Amino acid sequence: MERTINEVFKNRANKYSNRIALEKKKNGAWQSATWTQYYENARAAGLGFASLGVERGDRIGIFSDNYLEWLYSDMGGLGIGAVVVPLYPTLTEEEAGYIVQDSGCKALVVGDKEQLEKARRIRAAAPSLQAIVTIGDAPTNGDGGLISFARLMEMGLKKNEQDPGLFERSAAMSKPGDLATIVYTSGTTGMPKGVMITHQNIMFVIQGLAGITPGYADERDQTVPFLPLCHVFGRIADHYMGMYAGITASFAENFTTLLEDLQERRPTIIMAVPRVCEKVFQKIMEQVETQPPLMQKIFYWSQKVGEQVSELREAKKPVPLALALKYRLAYQLVFKKLQDRLGGRVKYIMAAGGPTAREIQLFFNAAGISVVEGYGLTETTAPAALSNLSDYRIGTVGPPLPGVDVKIAPDGEVLIKGGNVFGGYWNLEQETARAFTEDGYFMSGDLGELDDRGFLRITGRKKDLIITAGGKNIAPQKIESLFMSDPLFLHFIVIGDRRKYLSALVNINMEQAQTLAEKEGIAYSEPRELLDNPEFLAIVERHVNERNSHLARFETIKQYRIIKDEFSQESGEMTASLKLKRNVINEKYNSLVEGMYPN
Repeated sequence: MERTINEVFKNRANKYSNRIALEKKKNGAWQSATWTQYYENARAAGLGFASLGVERGDRIGIFSDNYLEWLYSDMGGLGIGAVVVPLYPTLTEEEAGYIVQDSGCKALVVGDKEQLEKARRIRAAAPSLQAIVTIGDAPTNGDGGLISFARLMEMGLKKNEQDPGLFERSAAMSKPGDLATIVYTSGTTGMPKGVMITHQNIMFVIQGLAGITPGYADERDQTVPFLPLCHVFGRIADHYMGMYAGITASFAENFTTLLEDLQERRPTIIMAVPRVCEKVFQKIMEQVETQPPLMQKIFYWSQKVGEQVSELREAKKPVPLALALKYRLAYQLVFKKLQDRLGGRVKYIMAAGGPTAREIQLFFNAAGISVVEGYGLTETTAPAALSNLSDYRIGTVGPPLPGVDVKIAPDGEVLIKGGNVFGGYWNLEQETARAFTEDGYFMSGDLGELDDRGFLRITGRKKDLIITAGGKNIAPQKIESLFMSDPLFLHFIVIGDRRKYLSALVNINMEQAQTLAEKEGIAYSEPRELLDNPEFLAIVERHVNERNSHLARFETIKQYRIIKDEFSQESGEMTASLKLKRNVINEKYNSLVEGMYPN
C-alpha cells in the first residue's frame, strides 16, 4: 500500500504515462500535460529548488493563483523532501509577510507582478527567504535572488542530467510521518496559525475516501477545478484525491469563465463551496423573475415536482408512476437546462465549508446532480465526515470517514480523533495543547449532533452561537443560509447575542435589485439609488418576511439594516477564503447595530 503522496505520484505517472493528467486554461487556450510530462516537470522544478539550496525539511511558499506551475512546485517540492506552504494570492503584503517569516520559507513562488512586488518587499524583512521564483513574465532586472520558473526548470533538468535518479531517491526517503505541508488558517480573528499536515494525514484521507462504496471517483472521471489550491479542500479533493483516482483535472481559467470552461470540458465531478451552489441557484431564480407569467408558472411547477421526487429518493421510497411522468416532463422543461449549463455530465457536486440550503440541494438533486455535503477543517486535512452517494440525509454532512471517531461534548462541540487530524500548530506548542482534550480529541470549535444512524449535523460555530436575552441558543448559520438562498441577498449576517431579538446586516445583490425594480416599474438613475427608494425597500421587506415565514418565531429577523458597500476582503470584512469576519463587521457598524435595539 502506498504510504506517501510521493509514491502515489510516481505510480500514477507510470500507470497512465501518455494520458492527459492536467489542463489549465490560460488566455482562452487550454494548456495540457500528460502524466509523464507532469512528473518530469515536477521533477525539474523540485531539482531546481534543490539547486537554489532548498534541502529536506526546508519550506517552499507558493503565492499564486492556480497554474500548472503551482502543481509542479507542489509535487516537485514534496519530492525533494521540502515542506510546501500555500498562500492565498489575495493576501495583503502584511499577511503574506507574516506567513513567509513565521514558516521560514527559503523559496517563494509567485504568480503575477502584484505578488512579485509584495514578495520583493517581504524579502527585505525575511532573512530566511533566499529566492523568489516568478511564474509570470516579470523581468528579473539583474536581481540575483529572483529567477523565472523557466530558469528554475532549466536548473532542475541540468541537475537531473548530472545525477539521474536523485529526485526518485529523495522522494523515496520521505516517510509517512514527515511533514508535507503547513497550511495557514484564514482565521476570522487574530493572526493565522500554521497547521502541520503530514504525508500520513494526506494518505489517510485519500485512501479512506477511495475505500467508500459507491466510489466517488475513478480514472474515467474529469474535473474542472476552480477552488484555490491554497485552500486545503481544493488541494486535498481536487488535487490529491484526483491524483489517487487517476482522473483528468482541467483547471478553469478563472471564476468569470467558469461556465464556459465547464461546458468545454464537461466534468463528471465538481468540487465547490456552498456559495457556488447558491450563486448558480440565485442566477437561475433571477432569470425566472424576468420570464413571462406562464414560463414562471411552468418553472415553479417543475421545481415542486422535482422536490417531491428528490425527497422520495432521499427516503429510498419508490416514485409513483404519475409523479414519475410529471418529473420526466419537468426534467426536460427545467432541470436538463441546469445539467447542460454545467457541461451535461455532472454526477455530483462535493460541497464543503458551510451548509447548503435544503431548497438548493433538492433543486440540484432533481437535475440528477447530487450535492454531497462534507465537513472538515484545515486541522482535519479537509474531510472528517462526508455524505454517501447512495445513502444520504439532506441537512447532515454524512457519517465520519472510515477510521475517524467523532463524538459530541456536553456543550455540543464536535470532537474529532483519527489519522486525518493534524500534528499541531507550527511554532505554537501552547496553542496546540489547548486544541485537544485530555483524551486526545481535537476540539473543532463547531457545534453539532449525531443522529440515530451516526450521521453528523453541524449546527454552527461555538464562538458564533447567539444566546438571546430570553435564553434561546441560536446558531446563525442556519438562518443566514436560508436568507442567502434568496437571490436578492448577497450577504446576510445575523446579530442578537444577549439581545431580546435577532437583527441583521445585509448586502443587497444589485443585479437582482435592478431586475425587481424594472419588473415593478420603479424608476432610478443609478442602481444604488434603489437602496434609499421606499418602493424598493418595501420589496426588500416582503422578501425578509417571506424568509421569516420558514423560521420559528424566536429565529425570525425583527430588524435589519442594509449596508450599501459590499463586504469585501479589501475592506477587512472577509477572510481570504471569503468568510465574513463577524467581529470586524459588528465593530465597524456598531452604531447601526445599536440603533436596531432602542432602550
